[in-house]
Amino acid sequence: MTPNKQWIAQAVNKIAADFNRSADTHMIKLDLPFTQDIALYLKDESTHPTGSLKHRLARSLYLYAICNGQITQNTTVIESSSGSTAISEAYFAKLLNLTFIAVIPKNTTQEKINQIKHYDGQVHLVEPTQIYNESKKLAKERNGHYMDQFTNAERATDWRGNNNIAESIFQQLEKEPHPIPTWIVASAGTGGTSATIGRYIRYTPKYTAKTKLCVVDPQNSVFYDYYKTNDKTLTSKKPSRIEGIGRPQIVASFIPTVIDKMMQIKDQDTIAAIHFLEAILNRKCGGSTGTNLIGAFKLIAQMHQKNQPGSVVTLICDSGERYLDCYYNQEYIQNQNLNIQPTIDQLHNFYQNGPSPQTPILSNIT
Repeated sequence: MTPNKQWIAQAVNKIAADFNRSADTHMIKLDLPFTQDIALYLKDESTHPTGSLKHRLARSLYLYAICNGQITQNTTVIESSSGSTAISEAYFAKLLNLTFIAVIPKNTTQEKINQIKHYDGQVHLVEPTQIYNESKKLAKERNGHYMDQFTNAERATDWRGNNNIAESIFQQLEKEPHPIPTWIVASAGTGGTSATIGRYIRYTPKYTAKTKLCVVDPQNSVFYDYYKTNDKTLTSKKPSRIEGIGRPQIVASFIPTVIDKMMQIKDQDTIAAIHFLEAILNRKCGGSTGTNLIGAFKLIAQMHQKNQPGSVVTLICDSGERYLDCYYNQEYIQNQNLNIQPTIDQLHNFYQNGPSPQTPILSNIT
């Protein structure tokens, strides 16, 4: 073996060993008092070592780059991120003794910045719309490798199996009353998770005709409109207010052709949903979890009205402790002109009694 090949073998083995030390994430069943015929499950990705769904992605991106010869023992790794991917990539950089620089929006929560630094990652703060160009520029200046999750997320993940998130979901449901879900609901940041789930459903014949994928998108994101129009030139002047999901421009790893349905969720409803969920679960969840939950509830409302039994799965993407200074901060909510209490009341009403004229936000499926 050459020294470089020796380092590659050691790096891959370190990542594999870290994977072996990590248990799979929990599947939480959220009982719905108004029905026994529809089950809702929340796959809790916040229990990964770095606290989010992005731990899976970061692992795959490092293996992909190492095996492609793009990362060696002396490579500086640069990534553009809204925070969670950067935290996970910083973790793996530290594991491999590599320098890591996160290019993140200036409005990223301080808690996320602190966690990047906890893993010895460096932080480069820029305007939200500049993270891509600044990352490429920085990689060139440092002679480093731009990981580029927004291009490589869908291609770095083994969507056919290998304990990816889709395979894990179906395995964990095997002994449930409705083991093959009617819907899986996910939000899109890079599009890597939705690509993995959508492809796995199509790849596995016993699921292909029975399970559909719904992707939920926040305001100020172009994914929903791109899904509707197929216009790759779409851009948004405002960044997504829900950290980790939504994009102001089309990214290569978002694959609309594997998606069965998309919904656009209002930010006000998203933030209301995580406050509702805190009361039900007695724990805080990140903003994108609220987007997911609204989408799941809309589909459950539709299923209930059609007397259609089944199960729906969605994701807890990360912990709410990362968002104490925004989504769980009353001053922030007031400054953003978000009136969340009426939506919280509707969600509690729906949870107890099902869809009704008193729950209009769940009746309008767009």
